[in-house]
Amino acid sequence: MDDKPGGTTPPSVAELDDATLAFAQKVFQLARSGDAATLRDLLEHRLPPNLCNHRGDNLLMLASYHGHLDAARALLEHGADPEMRNDMGQTPLAGAAYKGDVPMVRLLLDHGANPEGTAPGGKTALMLAAMFNRIEVMSLLIERGANPDACDASGLSALDAAQRMGAEEAARWLQKRTA
Repeated sequence: MDDKPGGTTPPSVAELDDATLAFAQKVFQLARSGDAATLRDLLEHRLPPNLCNHRGDNLLMLASYHGHLDAARALLEHGADPEMRNDMGQTPLAGAAYKGDVPMVRLLLDHGANPEGTAPGGKTALMLAAMFNRIEVMSLLIERGANPDACDASGLSALDAAQRMGAEEAARWLQKRTA
């Protein structure tokens, strides 16, 4: 590893040994499968809560996307960043909104996720929820500060996104809120 000012350069994949790579794969699988107890134990023994895989998905992204509330809670309680984006610019909140996971959306918001945060193209979590008729998620996001009139990079609002996707229930719900 080369020294650089203020620290060291992380090792490349080629420099990591097989045992280290196997351990990293195990840790990411723990997040995907929701093994909160093992994750909590590893976090208490200084596992970095914002550890990322080769796609930039951190442990919280994996736990939240797969609906593992207890694992996500353990990660957040140990300092995982709810605003950390993967290599595609997505946040855990966007994934939970897309999936319609109300408890996960609530947990992420309670731990500092920005209800107005945007994914690539300027899509908000509210827009993603609207596109897939996730009414409960939409209601929670607006209650927590999401702007239903916000527009993405192409000028589309959550209502426009719902209409384009044929999400009629979400479109009606949004029309009532903005009327």
